[in-house]
Amino acid sequence: MSLLTVSNVTASYGASQALFGVDLTIDEGEVRALLGRNGMGKSTTVKCICRMLAAGGTLTFNGADLTRLPSHRAARLGLGLVPEGRRCFGNLTVHENLIAAARPGDWAFERVVEMFPRLGERRNQNASSLSGGEQQMLAIGRALMTNPKLLILDEATEGLAPIIRQEIWSVIRKLKAETGLSILVIDKSIRELRDVCDTATILERGKSVWAGTIGELTDDITTTYIGV
Repeated sequence: MSLLTVSNVTASYGASQALFGVDLTIDEGEVRALLGRNGMGKSTTVKCICRMLAAGGTLTFNGADLTRLPSHRAARLGLGLVPEGRRCFGNLTVHENLIAAARPGDWAFERVVEMFPRLGERRNQNASSLSGGEQQMLAIGRALMTNPKLLILDEATEGLAPIIRQEIWSVIRKLKAETGLSILVIDKSIRELRDVCDTATILERGKSVWAGTIGELTDDITTTYIGV
C-alpha cells in the first residue's frame, strides 16, 4: 500500500520554475533513495512534500491530500523531516530540542538516547555547543520523537567526518531492520544507499527521469544521471 504518492508535481520560486513533473511513491516499510546532481530539485521536492512550498500536481500521504494542508498539519499526519543543514535550536538544550515537537508513540527521550548515547551525555548542553555530527544526531532524534510514519533525511551525512557518517548509516540500517519505518533518503553516497535502500528515484532538471529497485540501479545509470 502506498503511503506517499507524488505525481506530476511542479513548483516554482517566484518566476523561476524548479520542478517540471516529479513522480515518486513510497510504500509502507519502504526505504527509497531520491537521487540527482546538485540543483536538480531534490530538496525542492522535499519542501513540497512537507508543505513548505506551494506545488501543483498530486501529493497524497496516508490517504490525505497534502496540497490542501499547511506544513504543521502535514507534519501531524506523520511526516518527520531531518532538514538539510540540521537546523537545531541552538539556544535550547539537547533535551529541550528533542521534546519541542514530540508526539505520543514508541519514540520517547529514553529510546532516542539509547540509539544516540551521546545525546544522553549532553542532555543539558545547548545545541549550539555540539559538534556537527552531534547536531545531526539531534536532528534525527528530534524527527523520530514526532513518531513519524515517514522519515525524510535530506543530506543527513553531508559535511560530517567519515566515522560519524558511518554511525548515521548504521542508525538508518537499524531503523529499517527493527522498526519497519518508511524512509526517504537524499544522499550522494551511492555505495551506502545500495546497502540500505529498496528503491530509488532519480531527478534531472526538476523532473523524474528514472525509478526502479536498487538492484536495477546500474553503474551506467548512475554515471549518466549522477556522475560528474
